[in-house]
Amino acid sequence: MKTLTIKTVNFIGLGYLEPLIRLISGEEVKKNAAATFKRILFPLLSVFLFILLWQSFSDYLANVESQIKIEKALKDQGPEAAKRLEDCIASGDISCRPNSLPSPVMVVGALGKLWDDHLIMAAKKADFIEKYAAINTERVAKGETEIVYTGRPSFVDQIKTSLKTVFAGFLLSIIIAVPMGIVLGLSNTLRTSFNWIIQILKPVSPVVWLLLVSMIVKTVLTNVDVEKSFVISFISVGLCSMWATLVNTSVGVSSVDKDYINVAKVLQLGTFKKIFKIILPSSFPMIFTGLRITLSVAWMVLIAIELLAQSPGLGSFVWEEFQNGSSDSNSKIIVAMFVIGIIGFMLDRVMMIFQKLLTFTD
Repeated sequence: MKTLTIKTVNFIGLGYLEPLIRLISGEEVKKNAAATFKRILFPLLSVFLFILLWQSFSDYLANVESQIKIEKALKDQGPEAAKRLEDCIASGDISCRPNSLPSPVMVVGALGKLWDDHLIMAAKKADFIEKYAAINTERVAKGETEIVYTGRPSFVDQIKTSLKTVFAGFLLSIIIAVPMGIVLGLSNTLRTSFNWIIQILKPVSPVVWLLLVSMIVKTVLTNVDVEKSFVISFISVGLCSMWATLVNTSVGVSSVDKDYINVAKVLQLGTFKKIFKIILPSSFPMIFTGLRITLSVAWMVLIAIELLAQSPGLGSFVWEEFQNGSSDSNSKIIVAMFVIGIIGFMLDRVMMIFQKLLTFTD
């Protein structure tokens, strides 16, 4: 059981837990206790230090902002107004709280509020669906469109939208980049001829891709009943992030050991058999490295693209909270920041697991 657990945590990229598992099983207690302290407790201490510094900096900025507001009130409204404001800030009243960097406690509170809002919105949506179920059944039977819920999406709904968008864009990048990379990798002439296009388009900003895609999609899908903001977002994400996969696939295919190619010739394998039985398996490590980079880039540029395309995802959420400027908007933005980072990390772990499963490498 211990060996299986250790193999599993190493396989999924959590090898730092190995000393803890060995320590729990009683193996070399002194050695594994020291290793556990270094690999687990040190990182936990760094987390504690980060939170402590965050809290200290938040308090400092809050004091500076409070002092500025009090001095302004004193100058514009007099001593009594300044005193009232000072007392209000000291009481912790949310209406007087300085709009600066929120503390860790405020961010945790914002997370709880976002979850509560999600539950309320989910209940409203369920009630709506239940209320109009019979009516929609009749409308469908008559060939009419259903009455759909158009309420504001919750934070969790926006996370789902962002994940759907990034996976659609990632799939598009695979469909475009992998076949193109194979073709370019098989021909040195083609690779040399089209390299200039890759080098020019690879560094183009996601904003530019968004504008270009918007021009095309809005023209092509003028009379088509689709969610254009989603289509624009995932195509922009795919085109912006596919270049690492394209380059790595091309390099991987062109670098296949010549002995393998000679074996394919001896066996008289056709072109497709040679690609799928010899070239692709040999190129998988390079291809998956490109795919991991592509997925990371896709998730990173998604926020900016959603913001500009007005797609109801995390990018839109961050922008709306920034524009809102309410007392807890900054806290919600930081919640979104951590959620974006954690999801990005998890996506990379998932890709790493798939890479190990398909390439049989550590």
